[in-house]
Amino acid sequence: MRIALLTITSLVGCGGHARRIAVGAGEIRTEAQSLIRHGEDAGDPVVVEGATRIDGIASQIGTSVASVSDDVPAWIGAVEWIGIAVVALAVAVILWQTGIGTAIKAAVGWIPRRKVAAAELAADTIDPSRPESERELVAALRAGDPEFDAAYRRAKSRSKTP
Repeated sequence: MRIALLTITSLVGCGGHARRIAVGAGEIRTEAQSLIRHGEDAGDPVVVEGATRIDGIASQIGTSVASVSDDVPAWIGAVEWIGIAVVALAVAVILWQTGIGTAIKAAVGWIPRRKVAAAELAADTIDPSRPESERELVAALRAGDPEFDAAYRRAKSRSKTP
């Protein structure tokens, strides 16, 4: 959990800091100068002194931020690519396990030759004008799919027992 949090923080937290610091320092200076004017109008030297100190500190921040560079560590790029690869792999596994991958393959036309040959044989078996029989269809299905073959043998052995 800590590693994930550290990774997310380091990925999200990189870049753009110098600009945000400069903008923040400028906003603080604007508020401090407004407070100085208000303190002078009200005749409150404590407010003027505090606001002047705040303005000076914000000015130093604005000057110092020029030397800050927004460098992203080199390893962040590798972590991003690894993350992309993990997400792509997860999507592929989910598509494959849910059967959506098979549907996509069929829609695109990526049907294996063995399946196409078995489908053609099944169509020929149904056609009364063709000589192919059900035995040839079962043999083709068993030859093309080891899982089907195992299930067929199990079903055949069950049907022989009384």
